[in-house]
Amino acid sequence: MENEEEYEYRNLLMSFPSPMKLGRLEVVNGCLLQPPHPHEPWDSEFPSSSTSTTPILHNQAFNLQCNELAYSVDHVNHLQESSADDQTVNGDEVQVYVGNGRSKDVDDHGLTLISLLFECGVAISVDNLVEAHRMLLELTQMASPYGQSSAERVVTYFAAAMASRVMNSILGICSPLLNYKSINNSFQLFYNISPFIKFAHLASNQTILESLTQCDLIHIIDLDIMQGLQWPPLLQALAMRMDNNRSRHVRITAVGTTMELLLDTGKRLSDIARQLGLSFEYNPIAIKVGKIDASMLKLQRSETVVVNWVRHCLYDGIGADWKTIGLIQQLGPKVFTFVEQDMCYGGAFLDRFVSSLHYYSAIFDSLGACLRSDDSNRNQVEHNILYREINNILAIGGSSRSGEEKFREWRSELRKCLMEVPMSANSMAQAWLMLNMHSNNQGFSLVQGEGGSLKLRWKDTSLYTASSWTCSNGVVALN
Repeated sequence: MENEEEYEYRNLLMSFPSPMKLGRLEVVNGCLLQPPHPHEPWDSEFPSSSTSTTPILHNQAFNLQCNELAYSVDHVNHLQESSADDQTVNGDEVQVYVGNGRSKDVDDHGLTLISLLFECGVAISVDNLVEAHRMLLELTQMASPYGQSSAERVVTYFAAAMASRVMNSILGICSPLLNYKSINNSFQLFYNISPFIKFAHLASNQTILESLTQCDLIHIIDLDIMQGLQWPPLLQALAMRMDNNRSRHVRITAVGTTMELLLDTGKRLSDIARQLGLSFEYNPIAIKVGKIDASMLKLQRSETVVVNWVRHCLYDGIGADWKTIGLIQQLGPKVFTFVEQDMCYGGAFLDRFVSSLHYYSAIFDSLGACLRSDDSNRNQVEHNILYREINNILAIGGSSRSGEEKFREWRSELRKCLMEVPMSANSMAQAWLMLNMHSNNQGFSLVQGEGGSLKLRWKDTSLYTASSWTCSNGVVALN
């Protein structure tokens, strides 16, 4: 039950007016904030869809039969540990705090911060940079990334991203220097302490597994593999299906940011496949998806093609969106599994600001409900993952990023060239089981969206949507 202050805070967010197409100066690059040490003052000088959804599962207890994929998730960790000697991520178990009063109270200070942040967003949208700069200086003095309140923490990172935006507008270009190794290590922590990435992986893997019945030559094309955390459970499940009379070969084409990270991921996956006795091949491609030529993928006529994409806004590893969707259509996959964050990526600055403020307020609130404010893993995830996403949306992103067009609604574009297949009941069950294993937190729920997609929500905010697609010339029947 929300207290009165939390209720006022959520009403304030919901009361923001619909963004209008206001004149603005788009930017093409942004700068990144270096994390202060805990308890240091913040440096003030550094400059959704309205479709109705039907709830299907909401903290209900029900019996689930153990299946191959659930077994794989439970038993594949020791394989990853044996092939990850160079991992620097803290693998300690994260303590989860549950019970009454888990969310930090939003007091008058938090409401003041949100109101001032919104005024600053409006000023930036009309290029009133002098007034925006004044408000940003005030915000950076009032808010800390280590505050007790989730509202204060999210305002801090929004102010930092908007300061980057203002500085870009004044100076022209301020390119971010991305440390992809640091991003990947923090992404591993995000995977461990929250259910969001596990939801994406489990829902997609169950759909892929069901589409590969009787398939012996399997080609998985991952459009942004990162550390490859999604694939060990699927490899385990596929290995469990092998028998002496049939051989199964799996090839993964991995698209990513740097060849060094792609090769590290390939080594781990190859080691796991070898321990499982699974015939395996790995093809790394360090290039933006929009620049891939189909010949790079080494497609074979006899193989079953699966395309997977967990889309995020950590960095722009895509290129022009229309080229990416053209590649997916050209590949003609038996199944295309797609997971996206439920917020506005393109359009005017104010569109992105309002959408992302709703979205990340819910994300920060969910982390605050499970972890203490001084938890080092939470602080690292908020700075290295969530802040980078916010910065990419506000300081870098938009309808045009580096001159490349971005879709406002990806799933609407997919419907023009692919057919959506409802997510299976098993995918829903897997996602629900994962939520129950993650914590007893009452804030998460699953709903079924338009077209049979599966949505993960925190309270009343949809955060991630998983969907399944196939070519129009042959719908995959998923049980």
